[in-house]
Amino acid sequence: MSKKKTSIGVIIGNRDFFPDSLVEKARIEIVEVFEEIGLSPVLLTTTDTKLGGVETFREAQKCAELFKNHREEIAGVLVLLPNFGDEKGVADTLKLANLNVPVLVQAYPDELSKMNVVNRRDSWCGKISVCNNLYQYGIKYTLTSNHVSLPADPAFKKDMLDFVAVCRVVNGLRNMRIGAVGARPGAFNTVRYSEKILERNGISVHTVDLSEILGKAEKLTKDDASVKQHLEAINSYAPKGKTPDAAMIQMAKLDVVLNEFVEEYALDATAIQCWTSLQQNYGCNVCTSMSIMSENMLPSACEVDVTGTLSMYAMQLASGSPSALVDWNNNYAEDMNKVVLFHCGNWAKSFLPDIEISNAPILGSTVGVENTYGALDGRTPANPLTYGRISTDDPKGIIKAYIGEGELTDDPLKTFGNRAVAQIGNLQGLMNYICKNGFEHHVVMNASKTASILEEALGNYLGWEVYNHKGKL
Repeated sequence: MSKKKTSIGVIIGNRDFFPDSLVEKARIEIVEVFEEIGLSPVLLTTTDTKLGGVETFREAQKCAELFKNHREEIAGVLVLLPNFGDEKGVADTLKLANLNVPVLVQAYPDELSKMNVVNRRDSWCGKISVCNNLYQYGIKYTLTSNHVSLPADPAFKKDMLDFVAVCRVVNGLRNMRIGAVGARPGAFNTVRYSEKILERNGISVHTVDLSEILGKAEKLTKDDASVKQHLEAINSYAPKGKTPDAAMIQMAKLDVVLNEFVEEYALDATAIQCWTSLQQNYGCNVCTSMSIMSENMLPSACEVDVTGTLSMYAMQLASGSPSALVDWNNNYAEDMNKVVLFHCGNWAKSFLPDIEISNAPILGSTVGVENTYGALDGRTPANPLTYGRISTDDPKGIIKAYIGEGELTDDPLKTFGNRAVAQIGNLQGLMNYICKNGFEHHVVMNASKTASILEEALGNYLGWEVYNHKGKL
């Protein structure tokens, strides 16, 4: 089955005293580029308006009506300026359509040898005027990396794909649903958050008592078809190592109930109480189930870290790949720009080529190692890295975030659990920022380079306070 293409509304700005051929050619070019990069355009036909462009208020009305008819499909809007364009026509279209989606503004370059009346575009200037009007109207917008660029330019194609990623983040977070399974562990004040601030930003949290989940799991038996099915899926997901069969069945029963919970409430992500009620009252770790969910693009964070799983989902939307919740855990020898990332064992297996189901030695020291099977063991190899964290700042009544990029390395690391070594420019400055601004010890990692996408989505469109750490190595 072919993947459904993302739909982008296209406004071709026009100003009548510029040559018609420029608008006509732009329409053909953008359709060809969209086909090449796998996008579906929603734009006026050449019979709807003159050449399919937008200049007058009536043309703005027609384009807005088209967009409203495709409201459920359109992820964002591209403003294409093959000439100076009509700034009011563009702004009125967006105002009337009222889609509340991201907007990318492009402008064509002039050719130095074609600055005569027949070929001149003046799009450089027109883009400034369009942006000025959008600013006046209160419409948020994104700029291309170069002030002017041809649609066929590799730089514009990258801008377009990055913009689509911005759209995924913005539209995904505005309607996100998180399941909070159990109470926050008593010793973890660090994962406190404000449900009300999240809800005001379109992010809903559905809570369930851990006893309900464990009670349903206990009623299942190893002979139930659903348990057999999930046990088979877990065995296919990762080698069981020395994990006892009884523990595997416990994990499968828990996996059944958690998946039913996710499906019943149409959740995008979960945050699960694991430390230490699950081990003491049920007798295994939930890490493997969380790993499977995260690998299947339903991110799951431990210790009921709701804003942690929100961060995982945001990075997943930006990159199209799974995220992992980690601890900023240890220094790496004397290297001031390297850090050890660690967790008991719930990272998606995309991060763990040597994945194996195991136990959690640290947790086992207090609850008994035999009660911690289900944690994963594995080392993350060298990869690109985007890291970050979204938090509710209750005293300020805001959502804030920090993000940045670095590298995951193959540096030697002899320890257990899920582990990685990260190299980040001016790491000491980053740690200083995290501590001074009251961020959690949990951070999210993603094997991508998507910090600029996240900064644009979270800061420009969602209006959150964002710090992008740009430390150089």
